[in-house]
Amino acid sequence: MPDAADLRILRHLLADPEAPNAVLAERAGLAPASLWRRLEKLRETGVIAAVQGRIDWRALGYEVQVSLRFTLDKTDPRAFDGFIAAARQVPEVTEIQTFLGSVDLRLSVIARDMAHWQQIYRDRILTLPHVSDSDALMLVSTIKDSGELPL
Repeated sequence: MPDAADLRILRHLLADPEAPNAVLAERAGLAPASLWRRLEKLRETGVIAAVQGRIDWRALGYEVQVSLRFTLDKTDPRAFDGFIAAARQVPEVTEIQTFLGSVDLRLSVIARDMAHWQQIYRDRILTLPHVSDSDALMLVSTIKDSGELPL
């Protein structure tokens, strides 16, 4: 279980994942060698799974982001696997999540503009198998997307 120093490291790492280790050590109040050992332990124990880059899709020309919620026809035991396999083949799908409850899955989809969204929706989304109901939420703005945790 991470101790207080590990939680300080994680808090500063989340706030600035590109910070050099020397800066991260200073911010966490540790010697660089101690920070390195702790980071290695956090990686080995799976607390730090990966340090990832984040892409600003809008900067690449994808102005539309839609969250699609699906309820599947669960009379077919292969519904989840079939749907997920088909959804993975849609290049504009950036995220697939499964849920318990009235919604079975959620897809995040990006598009260059509304015309592109309509094409994706008609040609790729409406053809996904085993769908009994769906709902679309178009992103208007992101208020908070920090990845910070109350550590």
